[in-house]
Amino acid sequence: MNENATNVLPASCRQKTKTHGRQDAGRTMAVLVGLAFASVLALAIYIGSHGLRNFDPALVWYAVASVLAAFAVGYRFTVWALRPAARMYFRRGLKLAWQNPKLLFKSSSKKMVAQTFIKERSHYRWIMHLCLSGGSTLALAVTFPLVFGWVHFDAGATAEIYVVNVFGVAVREFGIHGIEAWLMFNMLNIAAAFVMVGLLMAGWRRLTNAGVRAVQSFTEDILPLLIIFAVTATGFMLTVSYSFLKGQGHGFLVWVHLFTVVLLIFYIPFGKLFHMFQRLCSVCVSLYKKAGEEGPQVGCAVCHDEFASQMHVDDLKTVLDQLGFNYRFATSKGEVHYQDICPKCRRRFLAANQGKTLGR
Repeated sequence: MNENATNVLPASCRQKTKTHGRQDAGRTMAVLVGLAFASVLALAIYIGSHGLRNFDPALVWYAVASVLAAFAVGYRFTVWALRPAARMYFRRGLKLAWQNPKLLFKSSSKKMVAQTFIKERSHYRWIMHLCLSGGSTLALAVTFPLVFGWVHFDAGATAEIYVVNVFGVAVREFGIHGIEAWLMFNMLNIAAAFVMVGLLMAGWRRLTNAGVRAVQSFTEDILPLLIIFAVTATGFMLTVSYSFLKGQGHGFLVWVHLFTVVLLIFYIPFGKLFHMFQRLCSVCVSLYKKAGEEGPQVGCAVCHDEFASQMHVDDLKTVLDQLGFNYRFATSKGEVHYQDICPKCRRRFLAANQGKTLGR
C-alpha cells in the first residue's frame, strides 16, 4: 500500500496500522535483546571459566538452562518495558537517577533490599518476603558463580587447605576444619533454611487467610511455592544423603534436583517470579513520585485546586495519546483535557451527567 492510499484510510484504521507496526518493531527488538542477554551470558561463562577449563561438565545442563532463561528474561522484559506506561516510567526514572544518585540508592535500599513497603502492610508478610527473597538471593549468588565456573576450589599446600579461585585468580586460602570452611560448604543449606521458613509462612497464609484464598490462583500463587519447595527439599535431601547416609540414593537425587532447578529457571521468565525483574520499575516510580512532589503542580481546570504534579499529568496525556485514547473535549473556554480535571470535579460531573441521563 502506498503512502497516498494510507492517507485516505479512516483515522481508526491508520491508528491500528501504526499500533501493529509498533508491536512488530517491539517484538523484533525483544528478540534482539533476548539474544544479546543469552550471548553475553554464554560469553561470560566461557571467559570467566578460562575457556571452560574451570567449568564442571556435570553442571552443563544448569548452564544451558540459564542461557535459555536469559533469552526469555531479556525478551519478556523488553516487551513489558516497551509498553507506553512502563517506558515512560523507565525513561523518567533513569533521567532522575542520573540527576540524583543518592535518591536512587535510598529508594533501591527500601524497595529491593529492606522491602519496607511490605512492612507497612503486615509484619508477617514482611518477614516472609525477607526470608524468601534473602534466602533465594543468597542461593543464586552461590550457585551461579559455581555453575558458570567463575568460582572454583583447588587443593592448597596440604590436603587440609583449600584455595578459592575467582575468575581463575587465587583470592583466599582456608583450612577445611575452620568455621569459614563450614560456612562456605553449608552456604546453600543456610540459604535453603531461610527459604523454607518463608515457604512455610507463605503456605500457612494462603491456607488460612480468607481474603488471600478468595483471589489466589494455582498457576500464579500455588505453583511457584511448590516449585521452590521442590528445589529446596531436594537440595536438603542431597545434603542428608552424602552427610548421613553415606551417599545412598545420591545419584537419583542429583537428577531429581536438576529437574526441579531447571523447572524453576524456566518458570521465572513466564510466571509470577518475574516480578523480581519488574521491581526495577518500582524504583523508577519512587523517584518519579519524589520528583513530582518537589516539582510544579497542576491546578484543576474547573475548581483550580492543585491535585497532581505537572510532570505526571503531562506524561499521562502523552501515554494516552500513544495508546490511541483521546480525552480532549471542547468547552466554551476552549479545548480541555480530561486529565486537567481533579478527581473531585470528575465525580461531580459523573453524578450530574447520570442525573441528566435519567431526566433529572
